[in-house]
Amino acid sequence: MKTQYLMALTAPALALVASVPAPVQAQAQHRPAPAPLRIDRARIDAALAKMVADGRAVGVSALVWVDGREVYFGARGDADREAHKPMSRDTLIQIFSMTKPVTGVALMQLWEQGKFRIDDPLADYLPEFANVRVYAGQNADGSVRTEAPRRPILIRDILRHTAGFSYGGKTEPADQLFDKADPLGLDHDLPEFGRRLAAVPLVYQPGTQWRYSAAVAVQGLLVEKLSGMPFEAYVKAHIFDPLGMKDTGWTQPADRLPRLAAGYQKGADGKLARMPDAMIRRINFAPRKLTPGDFGLVSTSDDYMRFARMLLNKGSLDGVRLLKPSTVARMATDDLDPAITERLWLPGKGNGGFGIDFFVRNGQPKSPEENRGAVGEFFWDGAWSTLFWVDPANKLTAVFLVQTAPFDGTLHRDFRRAVYGADYLGPAGD
Repeated sequence: MKTQYLMALTAPALALVASVPAPVQAQAQHRPAPAPLRIDRARIDAALAKMVADGRAVGVSALVWVDGREVYFGARGDADREAHKPMSRDTLIQIFSMTKPVTGVALMQLWEQGKFRIDDPLADYLPEFANVRVYAGQNADGSVRTEAPRRPILIRDILRHTAGFSYGGKTEPADQLFDKADPLGLDHDLPEFGRRLAAVPLVYQPGTQWRYSAAVAVQGLLVEKLSGMPFEAYVKAHIFDPLGMKDTGWTQPADRLPRLAAGYQKGADGKLARMPDAMIRRINFAPRKLTPGDFGLVSTSDDYMRFARMLLNKGSLDGVRLLKPSTVARMATDDLDPAITERLWLPGKGNGGFGIDFFVRNGQPKSPEENRGAVGEFFWDGAWSTLFWVDPANKLTAVFLVQTAPFDGTLHRDFRRAVYGADYLGPAGD
């Protein structure tokens, strides 16, 4: 499978009170508390129903937990329109880039064990990246010029999408070279992926831009190298099994195939048409060598909610600890230097930045069009318009599942407005 197919489917730090001047403490103490969030089930029901009625989704489901209990589950439409199979709690959904936070948790478990330092050069552990080059333009004959990186790629860079890697699917020469190399082809194992990616020129100098890329697949390769286990086996043993996520994984048994939702792609006429089943099932129900850290997981609303609740609970769930609270806080803290101003489409996610495999909200929504959310929330989404987020301010987690391509941000906008209310701003940032 070519990379082009993949693309087509496509805590805050605590301050010591003693260090805060008394007037500032007093001002904070007298700041009015935001009104408590009230979940309006009818409002969410109506939003989901409208998504299906107006043709933006064939089927959709949503699960919301607040303060340790389920406060909403709803489903509308079909998981398989042609088979008249309704969307349900046990529908299996391809979550694509919602795989990335899982990979980040796996890698940070190894960081807690002292297996690496955040600012270590990547090539210290994956030597194939020792001699990467950076795209520097084209010669008169159309050949590509490259230059040496001004500094090595750091592990920090692969955690926050500042390494310089491409993701292909664009017209720029470096992206076209990525497509030609096809590092994410499913017939390659992770070491082969790494060798192919390292041979493609970087799109920009490491650390100078935020650009969504294959960096999280590199995280998966690093997990495999540091743990000495196949990446898929590591994640199952250290995340899915401890959390009781029985339906989540890259490899799915054949008897689960009837539960898999079909994928629907919007055509030129604006209507959703079913994608070929063979392409959709290729990742999970057919032989492959690649277990990518950046896509490929299938999950359900209840399974992924267990992962989200673990994050809300600062690394543990039901007596099982996966990460230290300080590690989750680090993942959920914006790590982008203000000097990194080139951020592709990231600002469209909201008023915030990026931590470790998460968008992180730093400030209240700036406009009525911006997605509703609370300062301190962190989240990510998937190519087929899936979404989850963790909102510590409201002790809330939400999982939104749908199979609409290409990515439709209006679904997220409407779901968030249904959860929070159209005028919600949440607590003010510090």
